[in-house]
Order: sequence, then C-alpha cells, then structure tokens
Amino acid sequence: MRSRYAAYARGLVDYIIATTDPAGPQWDPDTEGWRARILAFCQDTRFEGLRILDAPPPGTDEGFVTFEATLIQDGRNASFTERSRFVRVEGTWRYSSGENVGGDQG
Repeated sequence: MRSRYAAYARGLVDYIIATTDPAGPQWDPDTEGWRARILAFCQDTRFEGLRILDAPPPGTDEGFVTFEATLIQDGRNASFTERSRFVRVEGTWRYSSGENVGGDQG
C-alpha cells in the first residue's frame, strides 16, 4: 500500500499499473488511456500524507488494508479513507479494489 501511494506521489505510472490486479475492477485494458489518466491525476494532486489505520496479516492470497490518504486537488481537500483489497497474483501482491469507508475530509 505504501509503495503505491509513493508511486502516485512520484508519478510512477508504470508501477501503479504493474501492481494492479488484471482481474480486478480497476484494471483498464486501454493501457495508454489509463496511463494518461493516472499521470493527470498524479500531476493534479498534492499528496500530503498516508496513514495506515488497519492492516491485519494477509490470508494466503488475499489481504486488506484500511488507510487514510491526505490529498489536495485544485486547492481543495480531497482526502479519503479506503479499505483496499489486495490479491496475490503469480507471487506478487496487487491492488484489486477498494471501498470508501467514510472519514472523508474533502
């Protein structure tokens, strides 16, 4: 989770795509369009902080992380709290999906 947040903050689009589950709802087969959208998000967002709220030990091939991301977009607070699902794909943990769990500040 921390590595993906850092990748967004640094605009490392290829890393974000590489750590997304190809079977998950976030995957976009239009990788060029997806890449452009991720880059625009990274460039238009100021990443202020990440706080892990809950990260129990993962199961064999599934794990969950609840976090709070502090973001600023267009001068406004765009912070959110999410419970993310990660799955192990070919030995590598990948982001599968996330749900808003409240606590939004923006």
